[in-house]
Amino acid sequence: MLPIDAAAHSSRWRRRHPVDKAVLGLGLTVLAVSLPPWPGAALVLVAALVVLLGPAGVPRRRLWRAYRVPLGFCVTGALPLLVRVGGPDGFLTWADGGPVRAGELMLRTSAASLGVLLFAFTTPMSDLLPRLVRAGVPAPVVDVALVTYRMSFLLLDSVRRVREAQAARLGHTGRAAAWRSLGGLGATAFVRAFDRAARLQSGLAGRGYDGTLRVLVPEARVSVPFTAASLALLAALAALTLVLERPLS
Repeated sequence: MLPIDAAAHSSRWRRRHPVDKAVLGLGLTVLAVSLPPWPGAALVLVAALVVLLGPAGVPRRRLWRAYRVPLGFCVTGALPLLVRVGGPDGFLTWADGGPVRAGELMLRTSAASLGVLLFAFTTPMSDLLPRLVRAGVPAPVVDVALVTYRMSFLLLDSVRRVREAQAARLGHTGRAAAWRSLGGLGATAFVRAFDRAARLQSGLAGRGYDGTLRVLVPEARVSVPFTAASLALLAALAALTLVLERPLS
């Protein structure tokens, strides 16, 4: 299990309905994208951090490990805005207003990423996917997503076991050995993936699979107070942005 999935299963909000958490987490993401970068996205970023580390109870180290990946994409996406290619001053020059635009993009994307992580850190996929059928998503699409979600963990576990076996046999002692081990790892993972898929198909057929995977979904109801508090927070952030709006420069 990935760390973010383990955190979602042990979250304080695990028993809450996914709609409650979607209103808050995805609502913060929408505000980060739609409000002005300053101070809107900055306020959203602070609010998301406070909720993640406070009421949601996400450990700081685990949050940083998950956040640094999208943050890296945010940085690499903002860096090109600092320079200009071509022009009378040379092939590569500093862009006019580049730092401002790069800062605005960083604020938007980093705040939006925290909103998505808030939802991911509190909502296991096993609680979310089965409920999508009630929301109108076709059952076969949900079934494929469920199987893919499950098979991805089995595949990652197989890759980990093969790598450990290769390391125990000194398969990573040199560059040539590492390349051979990498090729063997890819071949083994490919074969095991097809083998597990065939076994899964046989198991479903033996249990009378009729085109729908039936799974137990934890009972949960949409909390009106929680949803109202989330909407109030989103409205307060939007109103505070309109009051404090100032140009970033």
